[in-house]
Amino acid sequence: MKRFFIDFQKYFKYSIYSARSALNAEVAGSYLNWLWWIFNPICMMLIYTFIFGFVFGGSEKFFPIYIFIGLTLWDYFNRTVSTSVRLVKNNKAIVTKVYLPKFVLVETKMMVNFFKMLISFVVIVGMMVVWRVPVSLNVLWIFPILAILSLLIFGLSCVIMHFGVFVDDLDNIIKILLRFVFYATGIFYAIDTRIPAPYNHYMLRLNPLACLIDEARKALIYQTTPNLKWLGIWLAVSLIICAFGIHKIYKFENSYAKVI
Repeated sequence: MKRFFIDFQKYFKYSIYSARSALNAEVAGSYLNWLWWIFNPICMMLIYTFIFGFVFGGSEKFFPIYIFIGLTLWDYFNRTVSTSVRLVKNNKAIVTKVYLPKFVLVETKMMVNFFKMLISFVVIVGMMVVWRVPVSLNVLWIFPILAILSLLIFGLSCVIMHFGVFVDDLDNIIKILLRFVFYATGIFYAIDTRIPAPYNHYMLRLNPLACLIDEARKALIYQTTPNLKWLGIWLAVSLIICAFGIHKIYKFENSYAKVI
């Protein structure tokens, strides 16, 4: 792990520069530029609010904000994890010509998606003001929740990126799994009230994404203290996954160029 921290510090500026370049390239030639990063999640929130709020009768308090928080954290997770499968192959020109710790590719992608998530959180704050959501110091719990989510994303992305180099079918498998996780995470419904006991407890606690999204909603909307026990459990699990992923990358990264 000492090597990881040395490389992390050494290549951190490169990651920032690469992420900034990716963001600029993404909006180049677009009339609305970065405004799409606001309009896209807002439009998705409006669609899900209409379908599940009016058509299917979602009754959760502050329902549009409830959905938007779920979509914001889900997009951060989904965009990073889903693209990590082919991350090495998509950066073949870099991987085959210069040495770069391969976890930096994940780090750069995370920075891009984290920036987009921050824009969505600005919208969430605006929505909380409009809906007059009560605010207390519990909103500060969102920072450790996001930190745990980021560790989980980094660890999973490193593992998936590594195996994605050697298993071509992994891309399709991950897409199917992410679709299942999306509907099992409770983005647009409350797991604890819509799923019968004891299955709701298992879905809410054994699915890390569902757990973290639920705790984020509690902190931001309902002003309650998160379940520290489960935050601690998923923090420990995330660190273990990170260590496993980093170990795999360092052990096999010299063979990536040969495989691709």
